[in-house]
Amino acid sequence: MTSATIVTAAMLAIGDELLSGRTKDKNIGHLADMLTMVGIDLREVRIVADEEQAIVEAVNALRSRYDYVFTSGGIGPTHDDITADAISKAFGVECIHDPNAMELLGAMYARRGMEFTDARKRMARMPIGARHIPNPVSTAPGFAIGNVYVMAGVPQVFQAMLDSLLPNLTTGTPVLSRTVRSPYGEGDIGAPLAEVQKNHPDTSIGSYPKFDGRSFSTDIVIRARDAGVLAAAEADVAAMIEAISRSRQST
Repeated sequence: MTSATIVTAAMLAIGDELLSGRTKDKNIGHLADMLTMVGIDLREVRIVADEEQAIVEAVNALRSRYDYVFTSGGIGPTHDDITADAISKAFGVECIHDPNAMELLGAMYARRGMEFTDARKRMARMPIGARHIPNPVSTAPGFAIGNVYVMAGVPQVFQAMLDSLLPNLTTGTPVLSRTVRSPYGEGDIGAPLAEVQKNHPDTSIGSYPKFDGRSFSTDIVIRARDAGVLAAAEADVAAMIEAISRSRQST
């Protein structure tokens, strides 16, 4: 088996509206899908309120534990958009009106014939020394500092920012997966499936029950970074199901 490269990530979703239920998050699932495609393991997701200390504590915990941290929300023009201040505090640097961001936004509002108000200027604030994340949807950039990538909460903007980031990230060995459908429920396959997992420590095997209104069945999903390892585990799962079938036929 070839040695796998593992790159890890976490996500921090920021906003009172997520915790109250007023907004249903769409960014977590999208990030998970995109990172899986390029071989980055999303290992943890946290949701915190619009509270500076909560954001600071979460960012510092996650950035020390994972290769990448992606945040969503809290970089808009209103008073409760405090993510830029909190990230600056987490890194111990000043939060400033970034000159390049001010130029981008000023030019955009001038083209639209709109006033570049103090509220709109808030969208140019970021930690000193931060790198821009382009925003092709609404111009106001996200930013990156260290291994933390700070993006908008609006799904269309979040997705566009993520698209610009992914080609420049260090990625790992993608996880491969196979699904084996079992006509038996988890109660029937639990013990033998645990033995299969024990015999294939380089895989992750999950069972997902289904009920069609009459009987239970199970989708068994096998994941591994090596095709040979995956195939061997898949064969053993198939053999397990066949053994259960033979046992039932003989009784």
